[in-house]
Amino acid sequence: MDQFKKILIAVDDSAQSLAAAQTGFALAHELNAAVGILYVVDQSHEVINADQGITPEEIRSQLLEHAEKTVQQYIQLYKGTGEVQRFTAEGVPGEEILHIAQEWQAQLIVMGTHGRSGLSRLMTGSVAEHVIRHTNVPVLVTPPGLGFAE
Repeated sequence: MDQFKKILIAVDDSAQSLAAAQTGFALAHELNAAVGILYVVDQSHEVINADQGITPEEIRSQLLEHAEKTVQQYIQLYKGTGEVQRFTAEGVPGEEILHIAQEWQAQLIVMGTHGRSGLSRLMTGSVAEHVIRHTNVPVLVTPPGLGFAE
C-alpha cells in the first residue's frame, strides 16, 4: 500500500460522492497520503435557458461557484494532516478525471457510482466505468448506498 501516496477523490454533490470522499479521506489518513479533490462541471449541463433570460456565461459562473462550494464542504470533512489539493474542471467528467489524475500524478482514484442500470446507464454512460477502462492507475469505486454514521 506504500504506492498510494497521492489519492485523487472525484466528487459531485451526490450522496454517492459523500461516501467516496469519506472513504478516500479515511484511506489517505491511514496511508499518510496527499489528497486531491476534484469536481468536474459537466459541460452538458451548461445549456442556454432563454425563457429565464440566463446567459451561458451566467450558467457557467453559477455551476463553477456551486462546484467550488461543494469542494470546500468536502474539504471541511477531512481530518488528516496536510493540505487538500483542490481541482475544479469543466468538460466531460470521465475525461477530466483522467486528465487531472495524470497531470497530478495520482496513484489512486476514488469515486462513487450512481448505480444506474439498463436504459439509464445506456443513455448517460457511466463515468466510473469510463475511468476504470481508460486509466493506468487503480480506481476504488464506492457502491451506491454506502453510508457512514457521523
